Amino acid sequence: MLATLASEQLDDLALGATLLGTGGGGDPFLGTLMARQALESCGAVEVVSAEALDPSALVVPLAMIGAPTVIVEKIPNGQEFVRVVQALGQYLGKDVAAVMPIEVGGVNTLVPIAAAAELRLPLVDADGMRRAFPQLEHTVLTLAGIPATPIALADEKGNLVVFETTDNPMAEKLVRSVVVAMGGSAVLACYPLTAEQVREHCIPGSISYALEVGERLDAVQRGEPDAIRGLLRVTHGKQIFAGKIIDLDRQTTLGFARGTVVLEHIDDPTRTLRIEFQNENLVALEDGLVRASVPDLICVVDAETAKPITTEGLSFGQRVHVLVLPCAEKWRAPAGLELVGPRAFGYDIDYVALTDEVPA
Repeated sequence: MLATLASEQLDDLALGATLLGTGGGGDPFLGTLMARQALESCGAVEVVSAEALDPSALVVPLAMIGAPTVIVEKIPNGQEFVRVVQALGQYLGKDVAAVMPIEVGGVNTLVPIAAAAELRLPLVDADGMRRAFPQLEHTVLTLAGIPATPIALADEKGNLVVFETTDNPMAEKLVRSVVVAMGGSAVLACYPLTAEQVREHCIPGSISYALEVGERLDAVQRGEPDAIRGLLRVTHGKQIFAGKIIDLDRQTTLGFARGTVVLEHIDDPTRTLRIEFQNENLVALEDGLVRASVPDLICVVDAETAKPITTEGLSFGQRVHVLVLPCAEKWRAPAGLELVGPRAFGYDIDYVALTDEVPA
């Protein structure tokens, strides 16, 4: 496990986080800049396990929320992260002992690092998804019956809202409405937890895992022999398709980036793969056959550079490889599939685990 996180580790961490964002989670570029500035100004961040904290200590997860296509254009002012953490602590009447990412994917892996550095707080090596998901209630904490609220929400203009809701689906509805009013993206602190709750219910080792994935992906980019096999071995993933983008439909609506991308196989033009997304890639179908679906991670990477491509970075003509990584085990339980399986997103299909039936 990591003991500290320093500026020189951010590039590999961002690479791994982008892959684990499975198309969403927000572009890590701005997050990396903010985290690097905070680390260089305030020093390295201590990375701890939940077991290292007092069981009653308050841990605050935080993230950016909104449509990824908006997040890359609507730049935070940098104070929102500190404000939402402090606001939640004040609302609860407790000192915040540590922060953590609510998801390990894209910009939301990096935002907590900047907050931890500026607040001089440790960063807990855990998260609530082991990937990115589009909606606030899509966490293992919801499975555990832990409320997402109270929530603190802030934008770059100085607006700040703190509120409570009756359940996590309602928290998603209200947060999304406020985010739309704030211009399509904002920063939030949510799911306030005790360290004991983090230990019992969150997915441990997420920051360390994202860094390891990024280091393996960096080796692929450097052209090291068998690096792609090393990446797939570490993630237990596989490549399911290699092709070029021949069609793309993407719209920003109701606080999400929604759409479809169609790939033509690079060696066999009779084969096409369709990926549908809502911020994150949700299902991949080839000739009506489900090749992969949530909660597994459907990841699109550039065929030449091995750079993970977010849904807002997709463009016509790109040559890409599609990788599928298995989800955290908690998501495969019946309650997990009910919350984040394909039917939860309106697809009349069952979850399909990774298979070797169709060649890449």
